[in-house]
Amino acid sequence: MEGEERVAYLSLALTPGIGPERLGSLLAACGSAHGALSAPFEFLCTIPGISKAFATAVQQARPTATASLLQETAHQGGVVLLPGDPDFPASLLLVDPAPVCLFAAGDLTLLERPAVAIVGSRDHTRYGADICEQVAARAAAAGLVVVSGMARGLDAVAHNAALRVGGATIGVLGNGLGVIYPAANRLLYEEVRSTGLLLTEFGPGERPTAGSFPRRNRIIAGLARATLVIEAADGSGALITARAALEMGRDVLAVPGPITSPKSAGANRLLRDGAMAFLEMADLLARFPELVPADKSVAPHDAPLASAQGLVLQALEGSALHVDELSVRLGFPAGELLGLLGAMEISGLLRQEPGMRFALAKPSFAVRSG
Repeated sequence: MEGEERVAYLSLALTPGIGPERLGSLLAACGSAHGALSAPFEFLCTIPGISKAFATAVQQARPTATASLLQETAHQGGVVLLPGDPDFPASLLLVDPAPVCLFAAGDLTLLERPAVAIVGSRDHTRYGADICEQVAARAAAAGLVVVSGMARGLDAVAHNAALRVGGATIGVLGNGLGVIYPAANRLLYEEVRSTGLLLTEFGPGERPTAGSFPRRNRIIAGLARATLVIEAADGSGALITARAALEMGRDVLAVPGPITSPKSAGANRLLRDGAMAFLEMADLLARFPELVPADKSVAPHDAPLASAQGLVLQALEGSALHVDELSVRLGFPAGELLGLLGAMEISGLLRQEPGMRFALAKPSFAVRSG
């Protein structure tokens, strides 16, 4: 879809209340987006699902305003993705309702990679933050794209942890490009745009509303094969994301929390109602078998940094190991492995113990029997 037809389609897609069904009806009846914009009012009113009020809104759509919006999108470093475009994520066509257009700024190739959604409370506990930081860093280091909602609280923790280990992250916005909400996330916004990907249904400059965030949450769930809920109170947005994931047949995992903590009430109810318990990284990584290479003998300099780090983190899950034992387990030359371990220690992922033994920087969140 190019030229005037693309502009016309986007004009329709941005008409308030359009949705995929109405848009499909207009295109089927009128033959094209340009035809729908130029159709007589009386004809529009005969199309199933098109009310007089909506027909009026269609006739008020202005392609000149849409062209200006496209210019502003480019000014924000973004592009418009329409269904049928090569970069439009196919997984979002299964979302209900499916997005009729997307605005993206950053690395579009991240949409092709396996992803996990990590969501949780804005008003979290230290327990929640520690787990979120650990799992997001290890997931990103293993090669997963970490998807979250760019909100304050655990969303921001997840994005920052993924970036800290040189991993990939997608921030799904409840507003348009160029609007930084909350304002405290300005640095995070800029870093995700430059090294990750920002994605939104809302046009540049559009401010968030109360209804923006539930719409955003279904996009978060739609991008990810699995959704992990870390802390969530009853009625929280994280539970909306989890419900959307369940409706699409995706895996939902939840971190158990104290039954006396209101901040864990929603996550605990998910577990009671059948969500999978997240007790260790294996619970999540089992959903992504393609992350474990068939040949682990690849040297660190031949493997992507995030993948090499992920193998080290998995090997150290549960116990400290001597560098020689790590070298044997992973098939990495000891000299090159030391360089990788040193970098991971500096970045805060590992700590070095006496006798050249290495361990995870923080105690594992795994719950083990015995």
